[in-house]
Amino acid sequence: MTTEMQEIAITEDKPLLTGQADTTKDAELAARILLDQGQEHSIETPHGVLHVTLHGARTTRRPAILTFHDVGLDSKSCFSTLFKFEEMQEIVKSFTLIHIDAPGQDEGAATYPTGFRTVIGVGVGAGAYILSKFTLANPDAVEGLVLVNIDTNARGWMDWAAQKLSSVTSSLTEQVLSHLFSQEELSSNTDLVQSHRDRISKSSNLFNIELFWKAYNSRRDMNLDRNSTFKCPVMLVVGDQAPYEDAAVSFTRPAKLTEAFKYFIQGMGYMASSCMTRLSRSRTTSLSSSYSMDGSRSRSRTLSQGSQGGQMPPSPSQTMEVSC
Repeated sequence: MTTEMQEIAITEDKPLLTGQADTTKDAELAARILLDQGQEHSIETPHGVLHVTLHGARTTRRPAILTFHDVGLDSKSCFSTLFKFEEMQEIVKSFTLIHIDAPGQDEGAATYPTGFRTVIGVGVGAGAYILSKFTLANPDAVEGLVLVNIDTNARGWMDWAAQKLSSVTSSLTEQVLSHLFSQEELSSNTDLVQSHRDRISKSSNLFNIELFWKAYNSRRDMNLDRNSTFKCPVMLVVGDQAPYEDAAVSFTRPAKLTEAFKYFIQGMGYMASSCMTRLSRSRTTSLSSSYSMDGSRSRSRTLSQGSQGGQMPPSPSQTMEVSC
């Protein structure tokens, strides 16, 4: 007589050892901590060491999102508020974020991973100018640009004279603050202004900040042509008060910028299934949009209200404008 043996699965209702750790939750917590803190790297270049911090999904199937901060800021002080915003987490989990600190602005660690073929650039002020120059020199490496408060023009004689006078009568900290904030914001001396003033004035690398500041003030005119210069989609973001004076404040109100960023990414053919809410539009936001195919990617073409007759520009570049 044959006896059949059956497997019986016994489920443990209560752990035999009290206080036993849930390894799955611990792993999720550890992964979340790494996602928030990021991986730091030091990159040796012919022009110095770049400090780079990586956040988000470690995937090379999509372009990385590459950021570059403004003068007087680093990647944390410039982009933390935006990319830690709750509604931005969907983007953070879908893309690799690469935050670059300008040479001499920070210190770093290990070897930088390879494999990224293209990037989506996000730059503020001086960082926007630098990423624009990079895009013009390497058009095939950039799939899209988000330029916050960019000034593409060289400083004129009046600006040069004013800057020279300011360097005599004002400290470096106050000069940089006048670049980051409007006069109204400086006069009100908000907590945000004061926190930046304390951070810059007490910085251990103030000399390096001064070098970066002088280099930015010596920038050349980029001679951009709206219709044909860039070969990739571009989202222009400016503050309500001035073209380049509201950089820090625009990231303290990240809701509108986050939603516009999602639309911009979707227009390039990524995150198509992302749930969107209605984007509130201001008077200066571009209103008309259509779509075209560029190779294997779908990209949005957005015209400002000033476009003549609603005709699409002949070039493959597209511009989206957002006022925050």
